[in-house]
Amino acid sequence: MPHSSVAAPPAPTVDTADLGARGRWAALVVICVAELLVVLDNTVVNVALPSLGVQLRAGFSGLQWVVDAYTLTFAGLLLAFGHLGDRYGRRKVMVLGLAGIAVMSLAGASATDLGQVIAARAAMGVFAAAVFPATLAMIINVFTDTRERAIAIAAWTAMAGFAIAIGPTAGGWLLEHFSWHSVFWVNIPVALVLLVLARMLVPESKGAHVGRLDVVGIALSLMSVTALVWTVIEAPHRGWLAPISLMGFVFAVVCFAVFIRRETRTASPVLNMNLFRIRRFSLPAAAIAVAYFCMFGFLFMITSYFQGVMELSPLQFGLHSLPFAASIAVGAPLATLTAQRVGTTAVIVFGLVVMSVGMFIAGQVKVQTPYVGPVLVSMVLMGLGLAIVQGPATESIMSSVTLDEAGAGSAVNDTTREAGGTLGVAVLGSIMASVYTSEIGPRIDAVPDFLMTPNEKSFARESVIAVMEMVRRPTSPAFAQQKADLIYAMKSASMEGFQLASYVTVSASLLVAAAIAVFLPWKPAEDSVLLAYREKPKPLRTRSR
Repeated sequence: MPHSSVAAPPAPTVDTADLGARGRWAALVVICVAELLVVLDNTVVNVALPSLGVQLRAGFSGLQWVVDAYTLTFAGLLLAFGHLGDRYGRRKVMVLGLAGIAVMSLAGASATDLGQVIAARAAMGVFAAAVFPATLAMIINVFTDTRERAIAIAAWTAMAGFAIAIGPTAGGWLLEHFSWHSVFWVNIPVALVLLVLARMLVPESKGAHVGRLDVVGIALSLMSVTALVWTVIEAPHRGWLAPISLMGFVFAVVCFAVFIRRETRTASPVLNMNLFRIRRFSLPAAAIAVAYFCMFGFLFMITSYFQGVMELSPLQFGLHSLPFAASIAVGAPLATLTAQRVGTTAVIVFGLVVMSVGMFIAGQVKVQTPYVGPVLVSMVLMGLGLAIVQGPATESIMSSVTLDEAGAGSAVNDTTREAGGTLGVAVLGSIMASVYTSEIGPRIDAVPDFLMTPNEKSFARESVIAVMEMVRRPTSPAFAQQKADLIYAMKSASMEGFQLASYVTVSASLLVAAAIAVFLPWKPAEDSVLLAYREKPKPLRTRSR
């Protein structure tokens, strides 16, 4: 099978000969399950959002923060932990992360208010950032054979996508039998078992040559991402053109500009900007970022649809989302192997187009639309599109770095995913919230206080998930029709927001697909190796700071 790497790998930093074939695949199983735990934590909480919202009286922005608190710290610290793994040992950093996830899951399970839940989720994201880049970096070091590496990366990408999609089902089953606290409790035994197995079965590896840790760069990147996400989430409530919103956007842009300037000048950057001058690195990274932007936003919005519009129980929601999971599990390994035969470009472009079609169909869904039809078709296409994009794109990205930089390269790959996903929840959720609030706000305000308390009005004004509590609440027959009309109006307003957000994802996907089609070589993998060498840029002039 043709070799799709852009550079011949140097000697591995782990003795794979002593490991043996059985040992390599056993290590892959442990690594993939660790990845499953981290990614599952990213999505399993989605199905618990309605329960959290009702029990803790959380508004729409509060629920967004329950999701984004995890992804924000996760995305912001992936680069840092990728470098720490290269420096001190990837298994060592992964084990530290697993232990931290267990401890902070205990804190989340013991939380009694929304602030504590958000804090626990943020801390879990910190330790998850230690685990995730180490998983892919260790795979690159353990599997040096071209075909075995492609299969291992395919398994890794399939597990990542499958975990994202299976989260609602796992969370739904837990909530069917236990409270929302269970989505935290379940992490503890899994993390502890993985901690032991990682020490037994996964070999240690580290980079032979690493520079100083760029602490300033890490701080600047985290500040820019945090400021941007906070502003986007809060803008629908504070006003998009309000002074505090404008200040947030300006601060994020300034931090990001300073970050880029520093990374091009420091001798040991946390983010090697040279990598983005390699088209086989930068364009697939953009494809992954947009794919996860669409997918995370889609999952956040589909939570409101299934539980607020269709009024499904958490377990029913999870079961209805299984076709999405199945599409990812089937599509990811096939796409990675197909890309080695027909070329990365063709596969990634096709995957982005498939995602665009899926989101466009999702945008046409109305309140009365049956599940079997546009809803099911859109989910299958979204899952397939994500699976088709992420495997070949990940292989292309990791083929652009040396084994010494495997942790840093993996962190960049993971950061694009998480940054895209975090912004997906923030941007698409805010679009949906803006449309919903502007449509339904006046109708909620007109409801007499003896029918809805101020707290109930506030919750209903921000999220269609309030429908779940409204349906269960007894109502006088004299007001039954008014209640039914209000619930239908809330559902309709939610779907209008969903439609506008879906058009944003379609535009983003097609724009990146066009860029990849134009600027990324279409040659099959073997013919493009020398081209990739020629397109590698000369190093930027750097100086120590």
